[in-house]
Amino acid sequence: MDAATTEEQEEFRRTLRANLRGGAHPDEDPGEDGGAGPGPDGPAPGAEWRRLARRTGLAGAALPTAYGGGGGGPVALAVACEETGRTLRPSPLFATAVLTAPLLLALGTERQRGALLPRCAAGELTCATAVPAGQLATALALTGPNGGDWAGGGRAGGLQARKMPGGPGRTPADGGRWLLYGEAERVPDGHTAGLLLVAAHTGGFTRSRTRLFLVRAQTPGLRRIALPTAPGERPCARLELRQAEGELLGTEEDGQVGGRTPETAALAAVGAVAAAALAAETAGAADAVLSRAAARVRDGGAPAGDGARVAELHAAVRAARAAAYGAAGSAEPGAGALALAQALQAQRAIAAEVAPPGDDGAAYARRAACDALLLGPVHRLRERAAEEAGLFTTGEPARTGPPQGSAAVAGAR
Repeated sequence: MDAATTEEQEEFRRTLRANLRGGAHPDEDPGEDGGAGPGPDGPAPGAEWRRLARRTGLAGAALPTAYGGGGGGPVALAVACEETGRTLRPSPLFATAVLTAPLLLALGTERQRGALLPRCAAGELTCATAVPAGQLATALALTGPNGGDWAGGGRAGGLQARKMPGGPGRTPADGGRWLLYGEAERVPDGHTAGLLLVAAHTGGFTRSRTRLFLVRAQTPGLRRIALPTAPGERPCARLELRQAEGELLGTEEDGQVGGRTPETAALAAVGAVAAAALAAETAGAADAVLSRAAARVRDGGAPAGDGARVAELHAAVRAARAAAYGAAGSAEPGAGALALAQALQAQRAIAAEVAPPGDDGAAYARRAACDALLLGPVHRLRERAAEEAGLFTTGEPARTGPPQGSAAVAGAR
């Protein structure tokens, strides 16, 4: 058993790996889950995602059991991401289970959590988180503090939200209805998700604030454009919102958590866990490439000298994997960002030096570059981790924010 995981988590790994390799069960109709027409949340999730959710618990592995999840927390999420990373198979795991569901859990009202999270855990609803101008790393506090005005507002563009007038049947007691306007670039799974969680700027200059809004896939005024995607890249979309109606996630109470708004505090906490999960996924992808490279050396299809380099890179991948699991189970500031930087650097070296020739090798290289663009780059992740650890200050680290990583996500429950 791996020192970073429990026997239950290793059993989850074995089950997931067998299902990822095996495809659809012979007794299952591959089209039965994906053939439903569009509803309020868009087309039904694909058959494979529902099958994996039903047979392995993949979709809700980290969610609390009260909402139909497995209760495994961030470490279970890292296990799931590592195994899916080995195949580079497109799935809603990152956008739904890693990014959006934890935000719904942390900020949603009980009504919102009860309506959405069980559907996410069952694989019936997929989600995506949208921020303006491709600033996901900033919003998640992975490359710097996330308290700035990154959601836009004013004439500079971005995403704005305006409160609709109240009226009978128009304004739920716990959230309200809003109109959203603006654009978001490079939204993972933004073109296929049934529910969008949109970060938008609200209020005037003196009372401005970034809030999160639920936008259904079939909402009038929402346009989704799938971006060109090469094999290995993470599918992303461009979103255009033109007076699209959204529902506020949570309530309108003006609380502060350690000098942050609840939204930025939750985004930072989810960012720490997301970085650890993505580091595990990257380590899984790197290990898959190394396994093929080692097989080529054993079979005489590569120079014998390549074996020494494969061994060196294998050590780098094992270290990156250990860092990923350490960050998943840790509340240490900056651990997730540092683990992700380590994994991305190892994957980049592997893709450049020992990746198999042809399309497979190029796909793994593109995934590493895509993820560095989405949540990196490596040097910014490391710089932020150093800031979080207080290495650039004298004396004790002057941290005023809430706990991050697994402790913060657990506290949100």
